[in-house]
Amino acid sequence: CHYKKARVNFVVGTFDALGRYRKGEITEEELSSLEMCACPGPGSCQGMYTANTMACVTEALGMSLTGCATALAVSADKRRIAYESGMKIVELVKKDILPRKIMNKSAFENAIRVDMALGGSTNTVLHIPAIAKEAGVNINPEHFDKISRETPHISSLLPSGEFYLEDLEYAGGIPAVLKRLRPKLKNNITVTGKNIYEIAQDARVIDENIIRPLDKAYHKEGGIALLKGNLAPDGAVVKQTAVSEKMMRFKGKAKVFDSEDAAMKAIMANKIKSGDVVVIRYEGPKGGPGMREMLAPTATITGMGLADSVALITDGRFSGGTQGPCIGHVSPEAMEGGPIAIVKDGDTIIIDIPKRKLELRLSPEEIKARFAKWKPIPPKIRGGYLERYSKFVTSANTGAILKI
Repeated sequence: CHYKKARVNFVVGTFDALGRYRKGEITEEELSSLEMCACPGPGSCQGMYTANTMACVTEALGMSLTGCATALAVSADKRRIAYESGMKIVELVKKDILPRKIMNKSAFENAIRVDMALGGSTNTVLHIPAIAKEAGVNINPEHFDKISRETPHISSLLPSGEFYLEDLEYAGGIPAVLKRLRPKLKNNITVTGKNIYEIAQDARVIDENIIRPLDKAYHKEGGIALLKGNLAPDGAVVKQTAVSEKMMRFKGKAKVFDSEDAAMKAIMANKIKSGDVVVIRYEGPKGGPGMREMLAPTATITGMGLADSVALITDGRFSGGTQGPCIGHVSPEAMEGGPIAIVKDGDTIIIDIPKRKLELRLSPEEIKARFAKWKPIPPKIRGGYLERYSKFVTSANTGAILKI
């Protein structure tokens, strides 16, 4: 949809506009008009956000029909694919071709490679390992980082770039991406009856700028990086292709909040300044409980023009639309006694994405002393399903799955 002759999208467009409204750059009427335009009809958000990333991952995994991921929501193509999918399911059942026959380890690796090439959502680091576990396959965050290091970022889609999902569709869709990645892919069967190599062979790249050759990629590495250090011993994730070059290495002072709501109040009250590292904790799988996404604070920070001077770290997760140096899935989470629990306002935090480092500048002795005094906050939910969930859910670095 176009607003004032410019394309706008639901996630980045509207939430960035909230920050601009807060700064007085646009009126409430303009904000409302932009919101109405940014979400013009059915379908998922228009960029390479979580829903579209998972659709692309599903097609690359071999679990949806060719062209399904990028077919537009109300198009005739989508209707045909939906009808053909129903017929295909019946055919696969009759042939006894079950999901686990398709979803083997190399199929998951192909899916992650496509994810990295597209600059997809960090939520795949939760979803793919969880799906893989159900298929009897072990996938962990280290797989993502390894594949990301060897897979160029070849399609500059929102929020890592300028293009929309419809642009990817018109450029050739996932089959064209597979064609580009063909030297790095493993051959696997798919629900279509064709294997991955056959789909790649039959594909055509229609726009070479939207789906670039490997040697002309937008970035040498893929979308996601896994960071570790004394602040995240079990890891944390960042969408590195959505981080500006100047913020790939950053040192700042912590501003600590024990919930997203508390952080948003501070952001909206203009209490976050250049050089700050916003730390939002107790929002992990157990602490949330449920690990809600931190879209509002990250997008508002961007909309206020602070994406190149403020970082955000959380044991929660992000929207696929998150931009800037936003590091999530910090493990262990605060509720489990991870180091993020003992961070204080004013502590120095060092982020080095190229070196995969996330460090709290404290001596081991000081960290030990703080832990000796630490107690977790009371559970946010008492009773019911969510309390049971918080007791049985695992850490983000294992997919936040439920222990059986």
